[in-house]
Amino acid sequence: MRKDRRKSKHRVQTHGDDARIIAQSLCARWRELCATYLPVIPDGTTWRYSREASSGDMAQGWKLHLSANLLTACEVMQRAAPYLHKSGVLFKGPASLQDLAQINCGLSHGYSQIGKFITVYPRSDDEAVVLARKLHRVTRGLSAPAVPFDLQFRPGSCVYYRYGAFDRLEMDAPDGARVPAIRHPAGHLVPDRREDGAAKPDWVSDPFVAGPFLAGKIQRTAPPQDSPLRSTFRAFRALSQRGKGGVYQAIDLSGGAPRFCLLKEGRQGGEINWDGRDGRWRVRNEERVLSSLRDAGIAVPAVRASFELEGNYYLVTEFLDGENLQTALTKRRKRLSIAQVVRYGIQISALVSKIHAAGWVWRDCKPSNLILMNDGELRPIDFEGACPISEPDPWPWNTREFSPPEHLEVCPERSRPPEDLYALGATIYFLLTGRVFEAARPLPIAQLRRNVPSPVCAVVSDLLVFDSRLRPSAKTVADRLDAFLASV
Repeated sequence: MRKDRRKSKHRVQTHGDDARIIAQSLCARWRELCATYLPVIPDGTTWRYSREASSGDMAQGWKLHLSANLLTACEVMQRAAPYLHKSGVLFKGPASLQDLAQINCGLSHGYSQIGKFITVYPRSDDEAVVLARKLHRVTRGLSAPAVPFDLQFRPGSCVYYRYGAFDRLEMDAPDGARVPAIRHPAGHLVPDRREDGAAKPDWVSDPFVAGPFLAGKIQRTAPPQDSPLRSTFRAFRALSQRGKGGVYQAIDLSGGAPRFCLLKEGRQGGEINWDGRDGRWRVRNEERVLSSLRDAGIAVPAVRASFELEGNYYLVTEFLDGENLQTALTKRRKRLSIAQVVRYGIQISALVSKIHAAGWVWRDCKPSNLILMNDGELRPIDFEGACPISEPDPWPWNTREFSPPEHLEVCPERSRPPEDLYALGATIYFLLTGRVFEAARPLPIAQLRRNVPSPVCAVVSDLLVFDSRLRPSAKTVADRLDAFLASV
């Protein structure tokens, strides 16, 4: 048994070391490529440019986007940049591969920006078509995420395009907000819309379809008519969208009476990490974790179905009719009472203890992943990043505000129960104070809320201790909080 554990730990360590070497190598290569092809670095931006703007550049027109992920970015750049540089066209790319990861995540930069790795600003429609044809040819076969709302040059291509402003141009919206704009042929500004179906305004024709080079060569395929998404699980509301996939509320028509369900999509190639795991892998992993935890008697959402469609993986689970704990707290005018915080703390600690006893590390314990049901029960969700205790994951996963100090290291020792214990402490700290705990500038609970009993403060402090070996188990935390509640 010990020998098997050592082998498992060695495999994880080797996997982590290999991915770390790949990351370091590709980041160094990207810096070299940037120095050669993207030498212009404007202040206050995460982008680098091929050259300064010139009088021959257009104010708006057909933009080309070359898509790539962390593992293919350098290869896409190496193949495309020499040709772009020779043509003299203006193009830009992210300052680092970490910036690309943020772009492809779809959260900080916006969902519409996913996949926009290299942006090319052609000087005419004809040049846009010629460039697109060449860029498609030299990058053919490379893996890349789809660019939402852009038009794809050809099926399977890394090249996407849309009509929009090249310079930063804004206008006032009816609600007073400033929104991106383009100029109408009549001279006035109109919104530069980024949503579905807005890749080109009504007054321009698509040269990539109607032009002399690609006429009749574009094949647009409709979703299959017999897919489960059409016949069995009908999504009607998007709960979240990001690079790795979407989460939707849906209606399950597989049984007798229709019932609500949750539909989780794992996109092939979505948010690929250095270890090659994408959104599809994450959703498959969550299915495995949920099934195991349900078998152990833990009240996680029940798995109803799963299927693969066009390379993406879909997981259908029970829909929990409640609200996450963070949202519920945000709506309150007053803080939770100390007694209520302790009661929630006991529930969360017991859940974490059961998850550990079942052989898993949750790796994403936080208020927004705890659903408060109408009867006051808390139920845990979101197990994409969970891993077996016996096979720790060397790569960080959980949310930064609830991550332990050791999260800065890429090592298998990180993804063990002490990681969840720190997140448990940060969660109770948030319930008590309404603030996230900052390890770099730790504020004692007493400084943020008066009259919190010392036994409760001590439990939280013990969980948030820097040395992970000193954090008490979740069962010990539940017992200590339960003993305190019985004494008052």
